[in-house]
Amino acid sequence: MSAGAVTAFDRLDLLMATAAARSPAHRVSGRVVRISTTYLVVAGLSKFVSLGDCVSISGIGGTILAEVATIESQTINVTPFIADHRIELGARVTTMSGQLSLSPDESWLGRTVNALGEPIDDAGPLVRGERAYAVQGSPPSPLRRNRLGTPLTTGVKAIDLFTPICAGQRIGIFAGSGVGKSTLLAMLSRAPSSDVTVLALVGERSREVRDFLDDTLGATRSQVVSVVATSDESPMMRRLAPSAAMCIAEYYRDRGKTVLLIIDSLTRYAHAMRELALAADEPPVARGYPPSVFSNLPRLLERAGPGEAGAGTITAILSVLVDGDDHNDPIADATRGILDGHIVLDRSIASQGRLPALDPLASLSRLAPKIRTKNQTQFVTQLIEVISRYEDTRDLRAIGGYKAGSDLTLDKAMEIVPRVYDAMKQSLDEDPVDDVYTYLSQVLQGGQRQHTASR
Repeated sequence: MSAGAVTAFDRLDLLMATAAARSPAHRVSGRVVRISTTYLVVAGLSKFVSLGDCVSISGIGGTILAEVATIESQTINVTPFIADHRIELGARVTTMSGQLSLSPDESWLGRTVNALGEPIDDAGPLVRGERAYAVQGSPPSPLRRNRLGTPLTTGVKAIDLFTPICAGQRIGIFAGSGVGKSTLLAMLSRAPSSDVTVLALVGERSREVRDFLDDTLGATRSQVVSVVATSDESPMMRRLAPSAAMCIAEYYRDRGKTVLLIIDSLTRYAHAMRELALAADEPPVARGYPPSVFSNLPRLLERAGPGEAGAGTITAILSVLVDGDDHNDPIADATRGILDGHIVLDRSIASQGRLPALDPLASLSRLAPKIRTKNQTQFVTQLIEVISRYEDTRDLRAIGGYKAGSDLTLDKAMEIVPRVYDAMKQSLDEDPVDDVYTYLSQVLQGGQRQHTASR
């Protein structure tokens, strides 16, 4: 037999070693043999771990959690979740029971946790639920999932009119920096049709986290579970935060709840994945993004949506930061192909003071036909037509090249569209609107603007 052949004894040895490593009664240890800025090289554990498994490291200040990134014949590379760790050469590394998991509980409502599911709100320890959910979980079977079709009223007039959302839909908010993504997400977090909101703040500025939780959420914070990974935290924590939020959302979905999952932002999640993949020597293929980034995006997003029979739904609303206002950058383009719709915020609309700066001509909800009635579909179609005519002739009218009465359709658009634009304006302080069609009908008929409080 050749020296490189694998015997039955070798396979048996590997099987027994793996079983021992995963048994709660046995823990296998290795040692740190190399330390770099992004990962640690550990010897002695190659046969006992799989990619994505968690290990614990005995650091100077205490135990540090890390994840297996690569495996070689004699060593493995692990990436600590905490950036400012203090680990020495020779530190002991111990296997754990597979990949990271969380055990959410109903009492987590109103709490704020980090990407590892640890409380950071000084409100005491969290209650551990009866069932553990894998943070890197799998979506339900596509053939056993429930069908979509139940409308989800957001209370944001422009969205409910132009891009209506179904419970269980996945939709993205695409915009450049400073155009109002976070403000719109804050408005959506108060959606009256959802039972529970799970919020993931990924790569957010530290000073803005408390403002968002205390001021923006306000009275609704008791129905929100917040997962926070700020911009100063490690890329591991920023990569993990959306998956942890999805894991918590899956718990409430399995209890029959209508869950609203908000991730701000998906782009920073992709940036964290890119940083880790490049550190693992993965080659970049599209503007510096390695292939694993584009394979992990659908793995995360497909977990949202309707559950199986008896379960609820996860409606995912995700912000996508468009680099340089280029809506065809790799992350925006890949995400748009996965989601069930996209809301485009335009900088020129925001500069006119029309907030939220939703562009009705560029935005799309693929499930709108399931939500609108025949009359509503006809009304919105005609409204989009006059808006398109109004915008196409904006330059012509600005230089005085159009004479009133020359085009009856344009004359109608010049009368209606400014009133629609004014009616769609909405601030964070305004109450949600229950029925946007009734509201807009009153506006177009000259009636007073009425705000129907939903809560």
